[in-house]
Amino acid sequence: MIDARSDIDPQARIASDVRIGPFCVIGPDVEIGPGTVIASHVVIKGPTRIGADNRIFQFASVGEDSADQKYRGEPTRLEIGDRNIIREGVTIHRGTVQDRAMTTIGNDNLLMAYAHVGHDSVIGNHAILVNNAAIAGHVVVGDWAILGGYALVHQRVHIGAHSFAAMGSAIGKDVPAFVLVSGSPARAKGINHEGLRRRGFSAQAIAALRTAYRTVYRQKLTVDEALRTISDLAAEHEAVRVFAESIAVATRGIAR
Repeated sequence: MIDARSDIDPQARIASDVRIGPFCVIGPDVEIGPGTVIASHVVIKGPTRIGADNRIFQFASVGEDSADQKYRGEPTRLEIGDRNIIREGVTIHRGTVQDRAMTTIGNDNLLMAYAHVGHDSVIGNHAILVNNAAIAGHVVVGDWAILGGYALVHQRVHIGAHSFAAMGSAIGKDVPAFVLVSGSPARAKGINHEGLRRRGFSAQAIAALRTAYRTVYRQKLTVDEALRTISDLAAEHEAVRVFAESIAVATRGIAR
């Protein structure tokens, strides 16, 4: 199951059914869960924990030191959940002690070719980073969010659940849940209605989100005024509540 041409540190903890192709390098303090398949020429550096049934394609670099110039070799971590697909040339850095000391990737995510996940970032579940999408350090990507090809995310930005960033978006402010953005700098274009429809959101929920979106983005209100205006709608619709909360907690302002 492990190609003899790979260099596996004896301290690495690898489940018995893990498959590892040739010319991989796996260091100490690496744990790889059952059912995971690793192609050739993959480098995994610890401390890193990888869960079950993941697939890591050739030339990926997983768990490398942070590129943050303040990083001084402290023992920080990378945690990856289950059933993730990490495609060719993806780079994922561990955390830094200046923040969480951990980079975290949840379950069922797709990181397409040459995507980058910076130090201390958090990716939820079912997210997609399309080819060459890159998130800087300290970024949070919510469940079911999609970053199009070559999308760039500034450090400490939050990408809300079920949001969508078009290809080439340059995102310097928080993207509220359910919102579609595009451009450089990225600007809000509306609710991600097609993505929501595909995921089974009801017509009523989508209509409520559109109403809330128009209140926030079209009525020339301050953010606080808009949130107060949609408070009754948020109490009635869970999706609007999530939308409102993602705006309320924004620390860099929201993409407008």
